[in-house]
Amino acid sequence: MEAVKKYGEQELVLMLKQRQQPAFSYLYDNYSAALQAVIMNIVTDYDRAADVLQEVFVKIWKQIETYDDTKGRLFTWMLNIARNASIDTVRSKAWQNSKQNNELTEQNFTAAGTVQTNVDQIGLRKIVYQLKEEHKLLVELSYFKGYTQDEISKMLDIPLGTVKTRLRTALTQLRQIIK
Repeated sequence: MEAVKKYGEQELVLMLKQRQQPAFSYLYDNYSAALQAVIMNIVTDYDRAADVLQEVFVKIWKQIETYDDTKGRLFTWMLNIARNASIDTVRSKAWQNSKQNNELTEQNFTAAGTVQTNVDQIGLRKIVYQLKEEHKLLVELSYFKGYTQDEISKMLDIPLGTVKTRLRTALTQLRQIIK
């Protein structure tokens, strides 16, 4: 049995930029579950979420040259690609039309429950739940549900500036908790 090779982040990024297939396979094997959980939290349809995950890895492969390690970690960069692709999907006209015609079934609830477990297993929600209630709600709506700051402002009847300030404060607190 062959030992599984582990790569450091810098080595992995370098190999990806050189278009080395083993690096891409390693990337998929080690990050796809976490990215799938984030996608499923926004795109609740399993089949469509699988499509989005595939699109995300294609974008990562094509756009790896734009990754800048001075702006953040590789996983954070990939997470943003996954989150943005998911939000684009649920805002698309095709998605909206398909959801209008779906009836609510038990399967929808089961898929959502599974997503909750996956996100909890990677520890994101546990960390977010350490925040004050007002910050926790905004992070939940913004990062896990995909709402814009403007949409959150209108939904909660809070001034947009307050939403921005609270989210900034929440992200600062999250950085301190993670460190």
